[in-house]
Amino acid sequence: MAIIRSIPCEKIINGIQVKTSELAVVSEPTYTTNGEYAIVVKDIENCTLKLNSQTTDRVKIKAMTTVLIVPEQNRIDEYWDEIQIEKGSCIELVFVYQNWYILSSDGVKLW
Repeated sequence: MAIIRSIPCEKIINGIQVKTSELAVVSEPTYTTNGEYAIVVKDIENCTLKLNSQTTDRVKIKAMTTVLIVPEQNRIDEYWDEIQIEKGSCIELVFVYQNWYILSSDGVKLW
């Protein structure tokens, strides 16, 4: 199991300077976002991915396995406490006004 990151960079997110990378490849059972532009989850049976609004305001997630997406506060689209995406799915989320919103997605999402 591992987390592979692209070249490090710094971003200002919610007025805070965050040291991050543009891309992370995650092969861990749990992972918390940290300002990445995109995350690919693979080589593991299941992953719980926590959306951290303190360090991340927008993220694309590509699932090559089953991924349970959980916001650290409030809900996704003001309705869901969590969503599950299956292998092959991709979803883009943005944090706006204390909630995470789905901007785009493909594939099947199970709630």
